[in-house]
Amino acid sequence: MNIVCLDVEGVLVPEIWIAFADAAGVPELRRTTRDEPDYDKLMRFRLDLLRERGLGLSSIQETIAGIDPLPGAKDFLDALRAETQVILLSDTFEQFAAPLMEKLGRPTLFCNTLVVGAGGRIEDYRMRVAQSKLSTVRALQSIGFDTIAAGDSHNDLAMIRASKAGFLFRSTDAIKAENPDLPAFEEYAGLLAAIRAAL
Repeated sequence: MNIVCLDVEGVLVPEIWIAFADAAGVPELRRTTRDEPDYDKLMRFRLDLLRERGLGLSSIQETIAGIDPLPGAKDFLDALRAETQVILLSDTFEQFAAPLMEKLGRPTLFCNTLVVGAGGRIEDYRMRVAQSKLSTVRALQSIGFDTIAAGDSHNDLAMIRASKAGFLFRSTDAIKAENPDLPAFEEYAGLLAAIRAAL
């Protein structure tokens, strides 16, 4: 049996932190896992900036409410889910993801959670498990599934490489250059065809 494991931000929906950085006027928050391979370092940087600027969860959720899936993302996901099992694996947070999952037809999502204190201040974050994407792919493989994975960032590479087939989707030129052996796609039709061939 196959399970397709997809990254979320940059693949199905816009990057939440980039959208919020623009809305809040804090350009430093535009840094994502495409830029910073060390996720903990990136999140500590983000949380420090939020504290400095007095920005809480509600401000980010207001931005997320106005975000729509990328054009063609829901049709792509619907076509894929009609043929095989799909799990979205994301380093985003439960408190961010709900409205976006609603717009995508409520697919299965494995993500992390924020520690939110008084007044909606984001105090910390909790990963579901260490190396959450790779750990999930390996766990699925340990119970008899073949995985096919796609993503766009540094934190997707381990799950892509651990899968029987893996693809970059709308990744950066730098990541593609560093991983020339990984097939890279810019359009959903090409990615869908590649996944179908791997099923």
